[in-house]
Amino acid sequence: MSATPSQSRLSDQTISDFGDQWRRYTDNEGYYGTLAILQGTFEPLLRLEDLQGKRVAEIGSGTGRIVKMLLQAGAKEVTAIEPSAAFEVLKRNLSDDSDRVVLLNRAGHEIPRDGAYDFVVSIGVIHHIPNPDPVIAASLGALRPGGKMVVWLYGKEGSGVIVTGIRMLRTVTTRLPHFVVAAIAHVLSLALNLYIYACRFIPGLPLRDYVKNVLGRFSRSKRYLVIYDQLRPAYAKYYCEAEARALLESNGFADVQTHFRYGYSWTVVGTRAVNAEHAFAAPAGR
Repeated sequence: MSATPSQSRLSDQTISDFGDQWRRYTDNEGYYGTLAILQGTFEPLLRLEDLQGKRVAEIGSGTGRIVKMLLQAGAKEVTAIEPSAAFEVLKRNLSDDSDRVVLLNRAGHEIPRDGAYDFVVSIGVIHHIPNPDPVIAASLGALRPGGKMVVWLYGKEGSGVIVTGIRMLRTVTTRLPHFVVAAIAHVLSLALNLYIYACRFIPGLPLRDYVKNVLGRFSRSKRYLVIYDQLRPAYAKYYCEAEARALLESNGFADVQTHFRYGYSWTVVGTRAVNAEHAFAAPAGR
């Protein structure tokens, strides 16, 4: 299904927003950039050992944070696909790994569809694409038979009050200039620091598991960035499990599995069936 004009405009603006964001916030220091984050995203559906010696493509590579993790996990080669103006940051951050990285400044649906990849990975990106079907369909064609796609999505379940609050803020913040959104994010990060402290002692708080085990281990600058990342991009969708599963199944993936990660997000894994037709035709729209 091709993108509508409004979807195309929204997609272009979201890409522009991320290009601006990743040119401002270029490093991946501390726990935020460690292999433990990738492990927590993959398991229990996949093991990091499954990546060893494999060819991997990552859609929406930003500053190269996930690419670095994939390389650390033992991937033989990673194709980093990034459509935004942050591509220059991506090249700079991955300059030490140039012998194992292929850099492509293009949109996700333009992934090479030669059936050569063992994995296609997209973490925190698909939920920012208004019309993701062409990207998912192209990813199927990029995989070898038996290859897998791994997608991480914002979840609708488990964090209703917080998601409602974020959506209310986004009706305003997506229209504001960077310096205003940054100021709001800094204020909210102070409140987040207090919430992290409370989660250490008070059971039953929303997202307590995620806050204690992931967000609370980030540096203060990365906690701020997590908030900014929620407020700034023009488009974001929160997926329920049925929608997350249908995203891959409706585009030809088999054996689709889901995992509700830390009570607030979905990891989805699908497989290109051995007898699946190879899709070479380029989908229309972004």
